[in-house]
Amino acid sequence: MSAEPVAEMPGPWQPDPVRQRQAGYRLEDLLRLPPDAPRVELVDGVIHVVPSPTLGHQDISYLLRRWLGDHAPEHLRVAQAVGVALGADYTREPDVLVYRAEVSGDRHFLLPHEVVIAVEVVSPGTRRTDRFSKPAEYAAAGIACYWRVQQDPVRVYAYRLADRPGRSGNREYELLAEADELL
Repeated sequence: MSAEPVAEMPGPWQPDPVRQRQAGYRLEDLLRLPPDAPRVELVDGVIHVVPSPTLGHQDISYLLRRWLGDHAPEHLRVAQAVGVALGADYTREPDVLVYRAEVSGDRHFLLPHEVVIAVEVVSPGTRRTDRFSKPAEYAAAGIACYWRVQQDPVRVYAYRLADRPGRSGNREYELLAEADELL
């Protein structure tokens, strides 16, 4: 009996290097990713793989999602790891977000006006992005509130969109509250 040739299994999905260099990816490309693709964000047409969160990060995200879900008014819903389309070639995936309940449940991405709060749990590898890039991007898109959660020790910073543009002329967040007593 002879053995059948075994077809080589393709490796894990990865972005096309030419399109990455050209910053040529768009939102519709993300919708066509295979099911085995890693979590990604699209930043100016370049796909960035979102690092896998630690157990502590996941615990904080889960607790926040549960608490927000239990306390949100009926016209709002809470989700984890859902993308927000900030532009045709720009997406972010907050760790937790509060969004308007009228949004259809079959969507892969929310639009900024549908998001009420975007929450990022800061990890060592995302510290700069979560403190500077994402708040600026979310504010420019008009997302009303941004929460940043520091780990070890846990501290929550809650920001809301300022009524007037900041010094740079762009929309910015202002600190509304911070707490570390209870998550």
